[in-house]
Amino acid sequence: MQWFGKGSGNIEDRRGMSGGTVLGGGLGIIVVVLGLIFGTDLTGVVNQLPLNTGSQTEVKPTDPTDAQGKFVDGVLESTNQVWEKQFQKMGKTYEEPILVLFEGSVQSACGNASAAVGPFYCPADHKVYIDLSFYNELKDRFGAAGDFAQAYVIAHEVGHHVQNLLGISDKMDKYRRQLSEKEYNKLSVKLELQADFLAGLWAHDAQNLKDFKLEDGDIEEALNAANAIGDDKLQKQAQGEVVPDAFTHGTSAQRMQWFRKGFETGDIKQGDTFNFEQL
Repeated sequence: MQWFGKGSGNIEDRRGMSGGTVLGGGLGIIVVVLGLIFGTDLTGVVNQLPLNTGSQTEVKPTDPTDAQGKFVDGVLESTNQVWEKQFQKMGKTYEEPILVLFEGSVQSACGNASAAVGPFYCPADHKVYIDLSFYNELKDRFGAAGDFAQAYVIAHEVGHHVQNLLGISDKMDKYRRQLSEKEYNKLSVKLELQADFLAGLWAHDAQNLKDFKLEDGDIEEALNAANAIGDDKLQKQAQGEVVPDAFTHGTSAQRMQWFRKGFETGDIKQGDTFNFEQL
């Protein structure tokens, strides 16, 4: 992909800064352990951490100067443009998220998180967090190389922001308190697959932006990334067996299917992975 925009103006560059003390107690440690096992997005777990009642590091948004930071900034800018238009169609106003670049560990309104959890979105502060070393792991450990694989990761996390703005995250929180872990895991899968769909919808709409150019092989890179981080594949790699009841993000096939559906339809109405009214 190629991006010719000026940048989102919504990047908090905390690289080189200390992440601070661990917040969330034992839950924070559990998140790190799970991250080490699965090596991928654990947004659903991070979202359940207690809110940080202490002070957070204040960093003013700035334009990154390094190539990788600029790339992430460009992807975020394109998601802002896509979702602003989508929300206008729904008669709503889109609130742009902040994307935080960090190294090692970071404080968020959802608690303290290690880079081991992978990229995540915190609904309490409307921020996406990513340690860019994750992209090395994505390429070297999972074989998902390419700039569009990296863009897919950001678009997926922004998808969680969209879900938050639309009230879906609040509904998930309500059901989390009512359902067993097994039943809630099923909802978590649907939430993550919808974020994959929204990432695909972003790719569909972004190709029509004046500053965006989709290149040959880009969609294949995103699908390869989705395939690499399916629950079944990660569980097989980590423990040698697949436990469907423990799925929280969906199988490789499901993740590819929903990203592809978002990209091919470009219709947000086609992304209903679940229907809360029927629960």
